[in-house]
Amino acid sequence: MAARGGARPSRRRSIPTTRRVDGMKLVSLAALAAVSLGAQSLETVRVEARELTRGVRLPGELLPYQSVELRARVAGFVERIEVDRGSTVRKGQLIAVLSAPEMAAQIAEAEAKAASAESLRAEAESRRRAAESTLARLREAARTPGAVAAHEVVLAEQAGEGALAAVRAAESSTRAAQASVSAFRELASYLRVTAPFDGVVTERYLHPGALAGPQAEPLVKIEQTQRLRLVVAVPEPAAGNVTPGLRIAFTVPAYKERQFSGIVTRNPRSLDARTRTLPVEADVDNAAGQLAPGMYPEVAWPARSEGAALLVPPTAIATNTERSFVVRIRNGAAEWVDVRRAGPAGDKVQVLGALAAGDEILKRGTDEVRAGTRVSSQPPPAQQPKK
Repeated sequence: MAARGGARPSRRRSIPTTRRVDGMKLVSLAALAAVSLGAQSLETVRVEARELTRGVRLPGELLPYQSVELRARVAGFVERIEVDRGSTVRKGQLIAVLSAPEMAAQIAEAEAKAASAESLRAEAESRRRAAESTLARLREAARTPGAVAAHEVVLAEQAGEGALAAVRAAESSTRAAQASVSAFRELASYLRVTAPFDGVVTERYLHPGALAGPQAEPLVKIEQTQRLRLVVAVPEPAAGNVTPGLRIAFTVPAYKERQFSGIVTRNPRSLDARTRTLPVEADVDNAAGQLAPGMYPEVAWPARSEGAALLVPPTAIATNTERSFVVRIRNGAAEWVDVRRAGPAGDKVQVLGALAAGDEILKRGTDEVRAGTRVSSQPPPAQQPKK
């Protein structure tokens, strides 16, 4: 169509348009750097290396530090029991009194034999002194020629030696009789049963009139609860972190909001062949009496990782149908580095792969940034040279 008024026909001109990309320019304030890729500005971070201490939750069992089922050391009938279940006892405190009338008769008999032996010893000692006196008199008289025959002196010497031997035999018999008395008295003292250590009576088995003895049923059960043993079956992979003095934390269902602790003190250094676990013991202070033997706590057992762990933000890991990777910026080019998640570490993730501490990677990994893409990077603000 002709132009009006002789005007020249119009030409179409290609006018370039500029699209403004909003929200893509982000500013890194700490360990972030800006990488220029086309019209976009992408955030980067540095791979962090840190030694991690992971905790695994293990079941445990609280046991009394000491426990004994107290039996009578000699046979007898229970005359009275001074304690009951729940009683707090001190070491040496009287627990029970037994009755054994035949033991009193045995003591009386032994004392009588000891008295008789002492009488015989005194008599032998008297004869020895008389023999010594006679020998001394004859020796004095023998100084006068012809006053005493020589064989009389010899006979007196023999009599003195015999009297001395009789005294020694009597003394031996006396000691034996006295030892017998002491033994019976010691047995009689076992009729009074006392506590072997400080603790709490947790069970009472017998009552007055019952027969007690070494082979009979226990009188009571005493447990030391002011200090407890925490037994933890540590799995073989975590057994390498068993160190005497290691403090471990645990909780019990009775106090869900409270955390208790114990100190590792005993390592058997031998795994249970059936469960492949190491039964480790820790001492737990229970002076407040809040914990009780038989509780099953949940223990936070520390398992230290070997070497420094490599940490990245979770968003830095890109995943497609074939692989998981991070985009590393090296020598001005992007490259994909395969990684594998090893576990969470706070707000970051531990990864395994061909990375090194300080490597610069995209904060938000994506397969849209292809390997080999030329990019230019600016060092993070903390690493820029000072002017």
